[in-house]
Amino acid sequence: MLSDAQWAELELPVEACQPKSKMPPQDLRRTVSAILWRHQNGAKWRAVPAELGPWWRAAQIFIRWARAGVWERLLSLVQERGVQLGMVFLDGTSVRAHQKAAGAAPKGGSQAERDHREALGRSRGGYGTKACVIADGAGRAIAFRIAPGQAHELPQAIPLLDQLPGVPKWVVGDRGYTGNRFREHVWGMGARPAIPPQRHEAPVACLEWIYTNRNRVERHWARLKCSVPRCGTRHAMR
Repeated sequence: MLSDAQWAELELPVEACQPKSKMPPQDLRRTVSAILWRHQNGAKWRAVPAELGPWWRAAQIFIRWARAGVWERLLSLVQERGVQLGMVFLDGTSVRAHQKAAGAAPKGGSQAERDHREALGRSRGGYGTKACVIADGAGRAIAFRIAPGQAHELPQAIPLLDQLPGVPKWVVGDRGYTGNRFREHVWGMGARPAIPPQRHEAPVACLEWIYTNRNRVERHWARLKCSVPRCGTRHAMR
């Protein structure tokens, strides 16, 4: 169950984003708690603890709100209120697909269209998805993008920066985001890059006391992966 402090932060945004209806959901706090519990544990709806209310009610509210775009509006509203943009961190991780995901038949369209739709591909780590995130100064996710497992992280960087609600002071990334064009883009938006060069590249300025904060986004991935069951599919990361 959400604590009093947690619900105090969420109550007004949830009420502002939920669809208007003649009969609003009953005991909204408990229902939202059930939805969060289910996704944090990667469980089936029927496994929701009884003290969090009927599982079917939580499932209905989640599906109805997903179709109505409530979760996207709620995310945008929370981001506007609580994002810390002193630093932002770019990072990516590989997410293994379920073993049966490789057997799907092509559904038409070009390879690029299938990559955009399914975000599945083969890399050295196996068949899966590349998940990329941009996190704020507190290590909290602002936005995600997914790509096939063999894709490079750098093409996802600018679209992720475009989703920021403002201009940060620093953009921090590992060597996967190195490149003169990307650094110029960061400078052009009014921020400063803290991205070390590849070993074969010419040295560039990368302040160590800024770059060492990148562990915050690493801890973010650790928290996400610890909350997803090992038998889960890539969709659990969404």
